[in-house]
This record gives sequence, C-alpha cells and structure tokens, in this order.
Amino acid sequence: MKQAIKTDLYASKAPLEWAVVGNGTLYTAQIPIDAHGQVVAGGIETQTRQTLDNLRHTLEAAGSSLDAVTQVLIYVTDRSYLATVNRLYGDYFQPPYPNRAAVVVAGLAREEMLVELVVYACV
Repeated sequence: MKQAIKTDLYASKAPLEWAVVGNGTLYTAQIPIDAHGQVVAGGIETQTRQTLDNLRHTLEAAGSSLDAVTQVLIYVTDRSYLATVNRLYGDYFQPPYPNRAAVVVAGLAREEMLVELVVYACV
C-alpha cells in the first residue's frame, strides 16, 4: 500500500503527489517552486535553497527529517552548477551523508528550472 503525504507545497495541476510512502520508504521529487507554484528567480543558489527547503518541509510533513534521507539523485542543467549544489547540500545534510548521484541533463520539466532532486528516505 502507498500513502500520499499532505504538504503545504503548491498543489500541482499535474497528476502527482509531492511525496508518497510505501513499505517504510518515502519517495519524493522536489523542484525550486514557491508557495504560488512559480519557479524562484535568482539562479542556481536560490533555486537549490528553495528545493532543499521544500524537501525539508516535505520530510517534516511526513514526520521525518533530513537525517532519514538514504539517497538523493541530483539533476542540474549545467555541470558548473554542481559546485554550488554541493556547497549548499553540505549546509542541509550531516554525516553520514545520503548515497547520491548527480546527472547533467539538457532540460527539466519547466524551462526555467536549473535543479531537481529525487529523494528516498526512511519513515
């Protein structure tokens, strides 16, 4: 069985949940949107912070925390963004760090998005 997690994130018009729990694992994908569903302006640093803040909010809504994250898949639209993502990632996560992979892609679902995270956590 799977259970959707209720968050205060913008309710997407797409057929998706911001987070779903199944078999004790939380599955979520986070993007750099604000409370109005708009991609935040300000470049990779601002977008990464917003994405990580959205992740923290989602985990807390599930009764969990960043400490429960086991894997992160990072998608960026330019290899040069990885240095900024790494720096900010270290502000949010503590050792032992989650397993992770980083992928440079040609684009994301919204043209103005520079970063997206796919995350798995224990709940």
